[in-house]
Amino acid sequence: MLNIGSFPTRVCQGINRRTFLQAGLTAPFALGLPACNVAAEAAKAKSVLLVWLWGAPSHLDTFDPKPNAPAEFRGPFSTIATRTPGVRVTEVLPKLAARSHKYTLIRSHKNFHIDHLKAGTIALTGADEAGEGLAPNFGSVLARHRGPRQLPPFISIGRGNPRDVVGPMKGYGGGNWGKVYDPFLVNCSEQGEVDIPSLQLLDGLTPQHLEDRRQLLAELDGLRQRLDGAELDKWDATRRRAYQLLTSPDARKALDVSRESQQARDAYGQTSFGQSCLLARRLIEAQVPYVQVNWSQYVEAMTPNCDFGWDTHIYNFEMLADRHCPIFDRVVAALLDDLDQRGLLQTTLVIAMGEFGRTPKINGTASRDHWPNCYFSLWAGAGLQPGKVIGESDRTGSEPITEPITPAMIGTTMLELSGVTSQQRAEFRVLPSGRVIDELI
Repeated sequence: MLNIGSFPTRVCQGINRRTFLQAGLTAPFALGLPACNVAAEAAKAKSVLLVWLWGAPSHLDTFDPKPNAPAEFRGPFSTIATRTPGVRVTEVLPKLAARSHKYTLIRSHKNFHIDHLKAGTIALTGADEAGEGLAPNFGSVLARHRGPRQLPPFISIGRGNPRDVVGPMKGYGGGNWGKVYDPFLVNCSEQGEVDIPSLQLLDGLTPQHLEDRRQLLAELDGLRQRLDGAELDKWDATRRRAYQLLTSPDARKALDVSRESQQARDAYGQTSFGQSCLLARRLIEAQVPYVQVNWSQYVEAMTPNCDFGWDTHIYNFEMLADRHCPIFDRVVAALLDDLDQRGLLQTTLVIAMGEFGRTPKINGTASRDHWPNCYFSLWAGAGLQPGKVIGESDRTGSEPITEPITPAMIGTTMLELSGVTSQQRAEFRVLPSGRVIDELI
């Protein structure tokens, strides 16, 4: 089921003109623009799938437990063994503990700001906003490098751009390259219904309009007379590409989660995060270069629901045990299994991370606050050797005792594995201080 604009449309019947028109007016990058057009064949990662844990999960209560630390640090969870000898995680992640041979764990990340919006921008671009402007998202860089294609080269799945209560995060898209390099946004409900919320322009249209090209062209001529000059210029530039995208059988197929078996959908679970990751796998299968799955639009953990993020200033342990970690554990385990069984894991780089960690010392509300000095990430696929642990934190999880892994290093490694060389990064003027995570490669 594909929901277009404000009403549902079965994808097998075509995509309605409302969507087509608004896409033509608002999403030129999503529909293909001039770019480097460098082939992906030489890259180890043909696609990147970033699982963005917006709000920042606690590292001590998930993948970097400290069972021997004082009580005010270690938290209530017991630890369990993984398939990697000597490596333990907390008891709330049993499925991923059993699959540690499929991913590499990094325990020594360091960010440079305690604010969600700034830290999120740094985490997804490798740099904070500076005098030269805002650096583009890693996905925007890869999409520009790979160039135009039938499906958008950078797709972000979630209810909207990541936000805090005070506003949106700046580093989600094209930055100083302009909005034309922003991701193409889609949303996936817990029932697997996919819609494109921004694609709303005209009312009173039916899916059959795209089936009758002669009638469509006649109505478009009428539309042209009603559009103002600025919008008309955009429409002239992107009309053909919008039509090609939204009438493409491959695009309709990739966005139709209902084509999956009930067994596959059940494996991911009936949550928006689970079905979003299933949609992401379909997009990876359709060779989309960069897919970002947002755990939620908002960082706040205001209720025990995955529509809200990992910002657990209160009820940290209750929410991790009852909601967040069971969902994350089930979904990412299913995702790794699914990609592996389909032969996609070897050519897909999967990364799961947030913008920072949580305070090692438990706060006055029996929870944890923001902590940029140390946090974790998971890496899988793209020929990386799995079953490893990179980096180590101190006895309380407060600081790395090995070399800190920075956001610039994350982006550099991601792009290097995707075939974006140091020379090309220099030409794009991105990640000038970044270097590859040698232990990972």
